[in-house]
Amino acid sequence: MTVETRIIMGMPITLDIPNSEGADIHERVFDVFNDADKRFSPFRPDSEVSRFNSGEIDEPALSSQMRDVLKIAHEMQEITDGYFDIKREDGTIDPSGVVKGWAILGAARLLERDGFGNFCIDAGGDIQVGGRDARDSEWSIGIRNPFDPRQIVKAIAPRGQGVATSGNYVRGDHIYDPHDRTSRIEGPVSITVIGHDVLVADLHATAAFAMGDKGIYYIEALDGLEAYQIHQDGTAVQTTGFKEFVFS
Repeated sequence: MTVETRIIMGMPITLDIPNSEGADIHERVFDVFNDADKRFSPFRPDSEVSRFNSGEIDEPALSSQMRDVLKIAHEMQEITDGYFDIKREDGTIDPSGVVKGWAILGAARLLERDGFGNFCIDAGGDIQVGGRDARDSEWSIGIRNPFDPRQIVKAIAPRGQGVATSGNYVRGDHIYDPHDRTSRIEGPVSITVIGHDVLVADLHATAAFAMGDKGIYYIEALDGLEAYQIHQDGTAVQTTGFKEFVFS
């Protein structure tokens, strides 16, 4: 079996690894996500995040993986002028906004190290691809219509890069402006970002969505990132270079 889906970290994770029949690579890639869930889930009382939040362990005792995630979160908070923030109002942390992209990228690196250069990893709609698909064609990724997820509004070719979508149309208002936590994000319904890897795409998609209408202009100003933003009235706007990734 080259394509397999499992529910891990509360979301469907699909691996498509052409020519992997008979290998144990699927199991090892899924283990990356299982390990991330055990370490970073804020819903598991025995996770490292929960133990840190409860004061059971302090910063010097944190694992290298946790230190890496916290470092990324801190850097993003500075880069985005506070629009990316993993701190909750009660002072605890929820690094979920980093962990998904971080885990997908880790899984992709495992595949590449083991000689599987052709792959597609889809974790809850955030995607990293490598090489080509089973038909030796470019991987084709669909951007879903946030008003009708059965419809695809754009088909794009990431060409070895990562794709991430942020929005509140599936999970409700889980993304907010950290500068005003009481206000609902107005304007955009979703923003899809293409970056040189899925972690970069995911981090900046989250920050851009928290910025509201300004998000697309934030992405436009960054080198190596492109985006497609859909608004509540059904209109869409894209960055200058996004068209280069769209299938004609």
